[in-house]
Amino acid sequence: QVQLIESGGGVVLPGGSLRLSCVGIGGTNIRNYEMAWFRQAAGKEREFVGAVRRVGGHTYYAESVKGRFTVSRDNAKNTVFLQMNGLKSEDTGVYYCAAGQIVLSGIRDASGYRLWGQGTQVTVSS
Repeated sequence: QVQLIESGGGVVLPGGSLRLSCVGIGGTNIRNYEMAWFRQAAGKEREFVGAVRRVGGHTYYAESVKGRFTVSRDNAKNTVFLQMNGLKSEDTGVYYCAAGQIVLSGIRDASGYRLWGQGTQVTVSS
């Protein structure tokens, strides 16, 4: 049962920007969860992109996206965002939103997240 829905993916030129959104549905209230974004390129394992804490809104990023991507949350809209600037070809992949009730030490570990969206494709190509 899908409880998170991502949107905003598409095709963009290198150096361009996209903003992904993830909304909780079916009674899923993101206020209760640490929220994160992961991505998976073709033939590769799913990897951590960024996360935002449930309390305080502190953010964490993979080194590969630090300074280019920004994760934020709007609890009133039950939505998490991923602003992606300066996109590179290596950012291409399916981007997934995830929700979990996990400790800080596990925030980059996909296995700790209980709820997942179906993903949205991001393609960076000239």
